[in-house]
Amino acid sequence: MSSARDAARPPAPGVGRFAPSITGPAHPGTMLAALLAWLDARSRGDAIHLRLEDLDPDRCRPEYATSLLDAFEWMGLEFDGLRRQSESADIHAAALDQLAEAGRIYPCRCTRRELRATAERAPDGSFVYPGTCRGRTLPAVEEGGWRATDEPLRVHLPAGRVEPVDEGGLDLASDPGVTHGDPVVRRRDGAVAYQLAGVVDDAALGVTRVVRGRDLAPSTSTQCAIAALLGLAWPTYRHHLLLLETHGGKLAKLHGSVGFDAVRAHMDGPALVGLLAWGVGIGDSSEPVTPAELVAGFDWANVHREDRAVQWDGERGELGFVG
Repeated sequence: MSSARDAARPPAPGVGRFAPSITGPAHPGTMLAALLAWLDARSRGDAIHLRLEDLDPDRCRPEYATSLLDAFEWMGLEFDGLRRQSESADIHAAALDQLAEAGRIYPCRCTRRELRATAERAPDGSFVYPGTCRGRTLPAVEEGGWRATDEPLRVHLPAGRVEPVDEGGLDLASDPGVTHGDPVVRRRDGAVAYQLAGVVDDAALGVTRVVRGRDLAPSTSTQCAIAALLGLAWPTYRHHLLLLETHGGKLAKLHGSVGFDAVRAHMDGPALVGLLAWGVGIGDSSEPVTPAELVAGFDWANVHREDRAVQWDGERGELGFVG
């Protein structure tokens, strides 16, 4: 039974995280996302951890991790802890064990070519998995269970709507088994897939708030459905604007956006922080500023909701907002 003393006690600090994949060097979009997640946590008195998502053996490289770490230090972002996702193999395996014991995992022989030819598009642009292999089973436990198959593994999501809440007002509710289909949780190459790894790692860190770009919003209901199967609580979500290239695509490494080395060659960390903050509505001017100096006045009500286009002038070494 709670007492008056308990009622007067301030709420326990929350835990945030920033979790970039190390599939390319840092770029202004990455740095803005890191800044917003960091400011959200620090303005609330919360902890914030940095988690490097490095499970993709084909695309993740050590030099990309170095680029991210250098960029955040250069910006003046200090995190309360650093973890590499590859260090969590034991808890990923335990989650797969739990799902297998519940009869929720099955091997899938469907190829990407087959899905492209027959499946519908999901809201995030991926292909909806139609459940073709749901009737297949894993090898018996005494034969190795899920560890004994080299096929991709999917988790059978329960039917029904999942309704996580986004603080920024995005509609995250859906029936993920219908809108996306059963997600892959372990890839053909043996790597644990993003949807499962992120859920398990957030729970292990005690994450209570997830602040990330709105491009990741469509995956939220699937992640919450997986969390429910594992008996894990959902964090609070907030999805923010993206930086776009002038042709309308997301500012991202896959689009050949300007990298950290090019930016650092022409400006220092406070100059970029000031420009990014002003461009998304946080600061009154684009003058140099440190992240710590932005904490006291940070308010999500001031952050633009619409995506912003930016342009890099390589000759002048200038990053500018368009429109």
